[in-house]
Amino acid sequence: MKAMLLNEVSLLKENDTPLVLSDIPIPVPKNDEILIKISVCGVCHTELDEIEGRIDPITLPVVPGHQVVGTVAKAGPEASKFRPGDRVGVSWIFQACGSCKFCLEGNENLCEDFKATGKDVNGGYAEYMTAPEKYAIKIPDFFSDFEAAPLLCAGAIGYRSIQIAQIADGDALGLTGFGASAHLVLKMVRHRYPNTRVFVFARKAEERQFALELGAFWAGDTSAASPEKLRAIIDTTPAWKPIVEALANLEKGGRLVINAIRKENADKDYLGNLSYKNHLWMEKEIKSVANVTRKDVAEFLELAAAASIKPEIKIYPLEEANKVLVALKDQHIRGAKVLQIH
Repeated sequence: MKAMLLNEVSLLKENDTPLVLSDIPIPVPKNDEILIKISVCGVCHTELDEIEGRIDPITLPVVPGHQVVGTVAKAGPEASKFRPGDRVGVSWIFQACGSCKFCLEGNENLCEDFKATGKDVNGGYAEYMTAPEKYAIKIPDFFSDFEAAPLLCAGAIGYRSIQIAQIADGDALGLTGFGASAHLVLKMVRHRYPNTRVFVFARKAEERQFALELGAFWAGDTSAASPEKLRAIIDTTPAWKPIVEALANLEKGGRLVINAIRKENADKDYLGNLSYKNHLWMEKEIKSVANVTRKDVAEFLELAAAASIKPEIKIYPLEEANKVLVALKDQHIRGAKVLQIH
């Protein structure tokens, strides 16, 4: 089968090709696994973190990609949840131990043995992949393959971010950055919390305009002061500056939710501007979002289908994965990017 392989980590520059189009064997499903014929795979900023070595350790060589949609081609001898031809998705959570304290509490995203798709095992930038059947998710008929792929990560992690933000209808919510995840968060909030005003902070004018088109109450630059103090802010950026600026826009007792697996180091010195009085005092909180659970993915897909929430997408062939990743790093984005495999 064809697959895009990451063989080594390095900083990604313009015109780089960190992924190599390769021919590798089609995997064979083990006892409780299914073999998936992949139709599409979404592209996520986490792939940049993998390529550039911010996520460590990583299994190399590896096929990246964790927003996978396809059909079941074959089932292992102990797999009975799906039949051949069923449409399924695989997200960032590939597997957890199922028996530790966190798994038993329903927080399998915190499991010490958490395995990530496209990082610890081969993912979706390929024609086929295997996955444990209990971690594969049935895709609602409402979505096309292309529409479903970004929902498995950008949507699910956005859903978890809203849960952690603990907002009530009518609260003022901020979104820092406006890419694949944030534009789905805005759609979710407008459906679940119709009286909540959403304030978007983004570097580029086109991102701010996109946010207003989708119903944001206000949009300004990342460093802008919000017209009013906000109950919660969800940060979806890879940078540190938005963290400092967001804390200044929180109301007393407000909560900042950081929706990112890793932060880049390019502007880390900006943390030197952090002031206890201006940014942290008055019982402000900072929470990170760590991975997702199966429940997050399943609940979000159900919500998105019921609320007719669909991502804005742009489609590319598998062979252009490197081009897409460079564009993603340069933030030439609107909505979500999806690779077509079959």
